[in-house]
Amino acid sequence: MTLLDEKEQVVEEAVNPRLERKARKQESWRGFFHAAPAYVYLILFFVLPLLIIFVFSFGSRSNTGKPLLENWNFDSWGRLVDPLVRTIAIRSLWMALLNTAVCLMIAYPFAYWIATRAKQRTRTLLLIAVLIPFWSNFLVRTYAWRMLLGSDGYITQLGEATGLWGRMLFTQPAVFIGLLYGYLPFMVLPLYAALERMDWGLIEAGRDLYASGSKAFRKITLPLSKPGIIAGSILVFIPSLGAYVTPDILGGAKTNLLGNLLVTQFQAARNWPFGSALSGAILIVMLVATMIYFRTGGRTI
Repeated sequence: MTLLDEKEQVVEEAVNPRLERKARKQESWRGFFHAAPAYVYLILFFVLPLLIIFVFSFGSRSNTGKPLLENWNFDSWGRLVDPLVRTIAIRSLWMALLNTAVCLMIAYPFAYWIATRAKQRTRTLLLIAVLIPFWSNFLVRTYAWRMLLGSDGYITQLGEATGLWGRMLFTQPAVFIGLLYGYLPFMVLPLYAALERMDWGLIEAGRDLYASGSKAFRKITLPLSKPGIIAGSILVFIPSLGAYVTPDILGGAKTNLLGNLLVTQFQAARNWPFGSALSGAILIVMLVATMIYFRTGGRTI
């Protein structure tokens, strides 16, 4: 066999569809084995606990509070439409949506200015300032707000001195302030990531075509930053909907949200089936929000 024939045979084997499928299959199995530890971790600590929750949601509760898995029923799921649960759910949804909207209104101009106007050194310092709250525990930061909003806190004293407000602790505004402070960085960072990598030459092209600044923003900047808006909204809305620490510390018993109701069912009431059904409902809402995120352009962020 000549050298030319050997080269032709090598080329033929390289373009053979059967050999290509075999190579892809081997590569797929190699990737599976590399990711096997992650799959095991997700199954043990994510999928399995979710299955346990859904199983308990169809059980019942004994007189002593012991969960029973006999005679499966939908009683716990039916209690989700009770007036009390509905009121708390509407309040939680309203607080989560309001927090998401306010975070977006504050974070977008801030992220836009960092990405377009700030110098490199200033940009780095501002991003560090956004990340500084993560350097301390969330619980500690929430208790710091409790001191500020208490009767002896600086914010309460300022409100009483000006006559604009009184003591804010254990009120819905206090819970909202805590949620806004806690989750604002989760809105700033995705927005900055989307704006920072945007092609600003498109803005110049729009202005060359006699588009005004506001029109260029509506037609170019806003659509191109849509992935950051969606990602930030999801990152703020989901934890705000299931928040427990903030309403428990800053809202007290007057501002119960879904997170407080959920913990009460597992600890005080010892009603595991209803608590599991409530957990399942919250997970379904969060899953729907995540699906909306991926279907509306979140893949590109």
